[in-house]
Amino acid sequence: MRYAALIYGQNAHAEQADRRGEFAREYLELNDDARVVGGAQLHPVEMSTTVRVEDGEALLTDGPFIEAKEYLGGFYLLEADDLDSAIELATRIPAARIGGAVEIRPVVER
Repeated sequence: MRYAALIYGQNAHAEQADRRGEFAREYLELNDDARVVGGAQLHPVEMSTTVRVEDGEALLTDGPFIEAKEYLGGFYLLEADDLDSAIELATRIPAARIGGAVEIRPVVER
């Protein structure tokens, strides 16, 4: 079964900024796991554009849909036997232990 591991993070604290290289290596090492079949890091939330459609017209807003403490920073697409296996992989994602969160969601297969 495929799972999306949605990575939510906050702005780095000073002590975390010192370890940025270490965290980057951990993210890259996850790509070596055969159960990781895709993924991407996203640019900062300040670069986002939100699109809504009203009366057939696109309404654009610079920035995120809502103000939030944590923002989606990237994702992995996982191929796992079950939820427990997906959770094991998610615990290796640095954001899960440095103030962020990882949401695991089954992917609808079509």
